[in-house]
Amino acid sequence: MIAFTSKNHLLLWIILGFSLIIGTTAHAATGYQPGHTALEVWNAEGQANAPQWVQIWLMIMLASFALGLLFVWKRVEARWVVGGFITSILVSGFVIPAMGLVSLSGLIALMHLIFWSPGLYLLLKNRPFMKERSFYAVWSGLITAVILFSFIFDIRDAAIYLDHILGMGIFSA
Repeated sequence: MIAFTSKNHLLLWIILGFSLIIGTTAHAATGYQPGHTALEVWNAEGQANAPQWVQIWLMIMLASFALGLLFVWKRVEARWVVGGFITSILVSGFVIPAMGLVSLSGLIALMHLIFWSPGLYLLLKNRPFMKERSFYAVWSGLITAVILFSFIFDIRDAAIYLDHILGMGIFSA
């Protein structure tokens, strides 16, 4: 796991993440269908046509991240978790479309890995869910589980996306 020894290291991680996103999204937009798998366009139609369990999971994630707003003024982990969530939403909602790039589900997964990892790192390093008995401890345990569960799918989708965009052919049939 990456250890952020200073804010400069963390800033470097985020800059490298943005570079990776921008560098790999120059692929042509033709032939992609809306959907929730790695090589489908993640838009309103893709979300609406996703299986019901995916739609329910999206609501659980949204509620879990939104609860973090209760703690951002006093807890550093909450600031990084909520900040990573907001950054990924802003990049996917404004930056990528402004650049004329395609929001494939695998790209969204890659953004989750990049922007949510600092918050997850702090949650796992500091383990507030094991140190106290409070609503914050419950939330920190919940959001840690939510991010880890999401990463199960995000790692796979990001790898498929990168394989496709970079033309490596590792996951191709």
